[in-house]
Amino acid sequence: MASSQLKDHYQTLGVSRTATEKELKAAFRKLARKYHPDTNKDNPEAEEQFKQINEAYEVLSDEQDRKLYDRYGDEWRAYRDAGFTGDEPRSQGQTAGQPPFYRSYSYEGGAEQPDEGMFGSIFENLFSRGGRPSTTEYSRRPAKGTDLEQSIDVTFDEAFRGTQRRFDIQSPEVCPTCHGSGVVRGAICPTCDGTGTVSRARTIEVSIPAGVTSGQRIRVKGQGSPSASGGLAGDVFLIVNVLPDSRFERDGTNLRTTIDVPLLDAVLGGEAHVPTPSGRVALTIPAETQNGRVFRLRGQGMPKLKTKGERGDLLATVRVILPQHLSEQELALFQQLRDLHGGR
Repeated sequence: MASSQLKDHYQTLGVSRTATEKELKAAFRKLARKYHPDTNKDNPEAEEQFKQINEAYEVLSDEQDRKLYDRYGDEWRAYRDAGFTGDEPRSQGQTAGQPPFYRSYSYEGGAEQPDEGMFGSIFENLFSRGGRPSTTEYSRRPAKGTDLEQSIDVTFDEAFRGTQRRFDIQSPEVCPTCHGSGVVRGAICPTCDGTGTVSRARTIEVSIPAGVTSGQRIRVKGQGSPSASGGLAGDVFLIVNVLPDSRFERDGTNLRTTIDVPLLDAVLGGEAHVPTPSGRVALTIPAETQNGRVFRLRGQGMPKLKTKGERGDLLATVRVILPQHLSEQELALFQQLRDLHGGR
């Protein structure tokens, strides 16, 4: 399809191809107020113009859709559904809005001869059903709404065991009164105050996987904002923040903790109880254990997200505790011990 035949969404909104999100939104609101059917009852063409404005904004306000539109023009939906992202390198001579496997034509004897090149058949196979589907076919696919992001706090125990949680989110939705235009009968919409959206609190249930880490994004499909045209809802991305725990310090899937060992047990040997996420375990302390020694308890750390049933290790650092408030007899015994070691 030649570029002259493409819809120009930028021209529809009256913005440049480098327009920012803020500029797009401002242009959309201005045109939506101007061409909204409620304010143009005597203009039958206004409704069609309003639809074109909505379509242009839906495409250009979505970062991924805009990238595909800029790259492939009116056929961007077909390329999206075939797995293209818009980041593919341009073929030689390709211009913006022109598909990478387009048909060029040469002239021999006054007749146009299609020259598909080495990629022509590949393109046709990608969109088989007897040939490339029409843009109209893909335009029937509902537009996707806006994705939402929200931070959530998760306790250490929840991150260790995994759990089901309910979270309240604030979801911006198209205003039911003005349908996103911000205008009702020529005046600013009283429901959304002209913004075109309203905020609604919703509760969603989420599965927190065992072993989740801070900064990880959990996707909840179809729980975001619906599109202005009433199409598919976007997704919700919950950004996890695992709350600190006084017992442990995380190091990937490994955990670190400190255990107090009395001086006599460190010198003569003994047993210490080590906290783990699933309960305390006994640890044998060998004689002459030095302060700061680290014991590795294998498989006592955090669950590994991608390896079911496996866990990291727990690294326990010894902190030798010196006795206090010694009796005269105890001090005398320590004095004897020092004398035996030559006053060291």
